[in-house]
Amino acid sequence: MSLLSVFGRWYWRKFSDPDAAMLLILIILTTAVLLIWGDLILPVLVAAIVAYLLDWPVTRMVRLGISRTLSSVLVLLGFVAISILLLIGLVPIISRQSINLIQETPLIWQNAQDWILTLPDKYPDYVQVYHIHQMMGGLNEKLVEVGEQLISASVSSLADIAALLVYLVLVPLMVFFMLKDKNFFLTSISKVLPRERRLITQVGHEMNSQIANYIRGKAIEIVIVGAISCIAFAVMELRYAILLGVLVGLSVLIPYIGAAVVTIPVAVVAMFQWGISPEFWYLMLVYSIIQGLDGNLLVPLLFSEAVSLHPLYIIVAVLFFGGLWGFWGVFFAIPLATLVKALITAWSSSPEPLQPSV
Repeated sequence: MSLLSVFGRWYWRKFSDPDAAMLLILIILTTAVLLIWGDLILPVLVAAIVAYLLDWPVTRMVRLGISRTLSSVLVLLGFVAISILLLIGLVPIISRQSINLIQETPLIWQNAQDWILTLPDKYPDYVQVYHIHQMMGGLNEKLVEVGEQLISASVSSLADIAALLVYLVLVPLMVFFMLKDKNFFLTSISKVLPRERRLITQVGHEMNSQIANYIRGKAIEIVIVGAISCIAFAVMELRYAILLGVLVGLSVLIPYIGAAVVTIPVAVVAMFQWGISPEFWYLMLVYSIIQGLDGNLLVPLLFSEAVSLHPLYIIVAVLFFGGLWGFWGVFFAIPLATLVKALITAWSSSPEPLQPSV
């Protein structure tokens, strides 16, 4: 049996069903639109994501007898008010601590070099001075490159201020209409979809609950982990406690990888402040406890079995979708991986089509 015939039999088994074929076509068209016009329709996508998040409280208010228009206005105003309070309360502190940390980075790096230069005297059989100078020369070159990239990024970001203003005006407006006229938009989308949409509906229902559970759980996880980290760092009088606590909270967006990456700035700042001392080890112990409670207690409570993916699949999804769509790709890596899993399940469970006539 030739390879072509094997592929043909597999294709006929999976995609001769009209529902499966329509699902495949919809996925191809959606992916093409996102890849080609993703940057242009990004405000619409952001508004859709925010509206999806806010639809849950709007729906609950409608069930209590409040009109959908009034519910949409109240929920949107509450969301904007909370966002403004967070910006007013956190952004100035985080900005100030970030500037201070950037200003002290050369001093931190100089202290690190001084410590590294003591290694040949402490371990002459294992570390040579030549190797140390060679390594530090390469690191210094990399740091210069990173600094130049940061400067160019900061200059180019000035052009994004206008885009930010557009977001601040257009996105809330689009969110309001998406919440208020939800049924109208759903009906319009339903008219565009093909009639052969059994699998599309099946995957849509499964992903609706998956994404809703994931986003709500992830938002709660970020708030809890970030707040506990900020409090713990502040109590232990760690410098840049708010900045590092917020970074720890945001690190849960990227499972496994985020926790490993954010450990570096926490350990570097603690070592610069206290050196290798009991205070340093106490802080790292507290940080390890926070990470352990997050992974072994908080995540199972928030997500339960809603997202049951192997860690390897999660890491691959973060790398793949993050490379495609940046921050939003990282944020939705797990739901997108779950979507892939739901698609595979739907195609595998589709009824066997009639065999082609020979």
